[in-house]
Amino acid sequence: MNRSSQAVTLENSDVERASVSVADKHLYIKRGTPQFMRVTLALFSAGLATFALLYCVQPLLPVLSQQFGVSPAESSISLSVATGLMALGLLFTGPLSDAIGRKPVMVTALLLAAICTVLSSMMTSWHGILLMRALTGLSLSGVAAVGMTYLSEEIHPSMIAFSMGLYISGNSIGGMSGRLISGVLTDLFSWRVAIAFIGCFSLASALMFWKILPASRHFRPASLRPRSLLINFRLHWRDEGLPLLFAEGFLLMGAFVTLFNYIGYRLMSGPWFYSQAVVGLLSVSYLTGSWSSPKAGAMTARFGRGPVLLFSTALMLIGLLIIAFNTLWLILPGMMLFTAGFFAAHSVASGWIGPRARRAKGQASSLYLFSYYVGSSVAGTLGGVFWHRFGWLGITVFITALLVLALLVATRLHGKRL
Repeated sequence: MNRSSQAVTLENSDVERASVSVADKHLYIKRGTPQFMRVTLALFSAGLATFALLYCVQPLLPVLSQQFGVSPAESSISLSVATGLMALGLLFTGPLSDAIGRKPVMVTALLLAAICTVLSSMMTSWHGILLMRALTGLSLSGVAAVGMTYLSEEIHPSMIAFSMGLYISGNSIGGMSGRLISGVLTDLFSWRVAIAFIGCFSLASALMFWKILPASRHFRPASLRPRSLLINFRLHWRDEGLPLLFAEGFLLMGAFVTLFNYIGYRLMSGPWFYSQAVVGLLSVSYLTGSWSSPKAGAMTARFGRGPVLLFSTALMLIGLLIIAFNTLWLILPGMMLFTAGFFAAHSVASGWIGPRARRAKGQASSLYLFSYYVGSSVAGTLGGVFWHRFGWLGITVFITALLVLALLVATRLHGKRL
């Protein structure tokens, strides 16, 4: 082939690449289209089901303590084992989705988690409960890691922060629904009926998710070879900003779960002695998260990620200090402020991962959520020690320490202007 024909070939290939690039831009899902509505509804329902399944036992911890004769710290293991196995599974489901696709992993994960939850309502031993909770958490890792990656690949770049906020608002409503429904149904019937109902509800959500979520258009299979995974793993940890975001997820989630794990013990003891249903009703504070997470996405576009992350974390700290008062009419507003700050901060931090990761975005999201749920497991269980020894004052001091560290990490992220 002579030089002129080579030049023509190269020129034609450049044109083809340019046309493919332009076509890819047109394939992004934009706000206001039917596809955007389908993605929003599908991932909203997936987030709702995920958090309902994961946290439905949280308001039941005092009931489980009494039913099975275990301490508060031991009872909290029913939540910690789910979040811990979820964190472990994230190390595998993210890379797995990089290889075989986003939608198949998410659909399978939701179906398995719902089935395991229904089975957990039939267990007669404490160890049986823990086994089913562990399998539920392991299954849900396939949704948590992949949902964020799907959005970062399929949604138009200008709309990613907003879409991530809507997705996380589904998480907040799911967390509220799981706690509220399980608390009320336990008072009316039993904790077994409550958990079985949430499992069946999540099974229906999984089937709807399977039906309406559009197939991936920008997914490109990646290798599952151990060497490639290790290279990408080292690349993520050597990045200037990603390890800080991983640490932020650990601290934020650790603080959040600790508060909701032990607020029930506080209110079901003296001087209030409230019922399980009333404690479950405190989950309405999650509604503030469904508002604050998309709001944080909009604020990020205007003010930048760093300032919004700092402000949101500070809101959590202010809410915690309000909750410390023994006046009941201050506790709910304090929880609402704390929850709004958490979901806003999580929305910013998780939405930062996709743009920051240079490659293997599924693995990067998995590492963030691995840290996030390890924070839930470690801090959620460790908080039981502080509650047992020092009461609510110990919980307040412990969560304050986590949030101060989170503010320091957010300050460094903002200072680096990543």
